[in-house]
Amino acid sequence: MKVAISTDGGFVSAHFGRCPEFTIVDIKDGKVIKKETVENPGHQPGFIPQFLHEKSVKCIICGGMGARATQFFDELGIQAIVGISGKIDDVIKEFSEGSLQGGESLCKPGSGKGYGVEKSECEHPDEKDCED
Repeated sequence: MKVAISTDGGFVSAHFGRCPEFTIVDIKDGKVIKKETVENPGHQPGFIPQFLHEKSVKCIICGGMGARATQFFDELGIQAIVGISGKIDDVIKEFSEGSLQGGESLCKPGSGKGYGVEKSECEHPDEKDCED
């Protein structure tokens, strides 16, 4: 199974859409087969879920994401695990062992502004803040 983790300096990023990069891990039978880091291709609604879907990712792990992003991942059949923090290698180990437990999103809509990759424009101008 391919898993993507929002990454910032070796740690899980709290803001999935604006993280500097993603760590993509291929796990088979509880073992890491391949691990690579890819730059965040840009924060625009629906773009990152499609980007990760094209890389055959089946699960996204992050600190937090907005409801719209969660919906995009759901539509593509990608499981989203939010509420995760810590070192990337520790998170990979917990996921591989089946002990990783998500929780409440660590960021609220609009709270990622000014962090990481900035979004160029908002597709829902009727709302004050854009969701991650």
